[in-house]
Amino acid sequence: MEISYPDLSGKTCLIVEDDKTSFNLLRRILKRCHLEILWAQTGREAIDMALNKAIDLVLMDIKMPDIDGLEATRAIKKKKPNLPIIAQTAFALSGDEQRTYDAGCDYYVTKPIERVRLINAIRKSLKT
Repeated sequence: MEISYPDLSGKTCLIVEDDKTSFNLLRRILKRCHLEILWAQTGREAIDMALNKAIDLVLMDIKMPDIDGLEATRAIKKKKPNLPIIAQTAFALSGDEQRTYDAGCDYYVTKPIERVRLINAIRKSLKT
């Protein structure tokens, strides 16, 4: 299926991902949208970057080595409630999607990442 990638030049996306291979895949997808990419490898780093840098969108891995993605999302949303956060997880169990929404995530995508689903979530998040 052919995907239409939006031109999001001038926007910055924080990818929160502890796995370098997953980060590289997401980066390749998002580069086609002309997004500036920042990378946080821990939940603590994600909170610091999201609160102290000009970021338009966060892709949040849920399973992280220190502070998990749900806790990081809560901390970020407490200070920046309008910052769109898309949860991404390989551990899609019953109830996980609702837990991400309860934590404050705006959208939810499962791994392996389906490009169309991710791009649609980004379009909705950034209202393009």
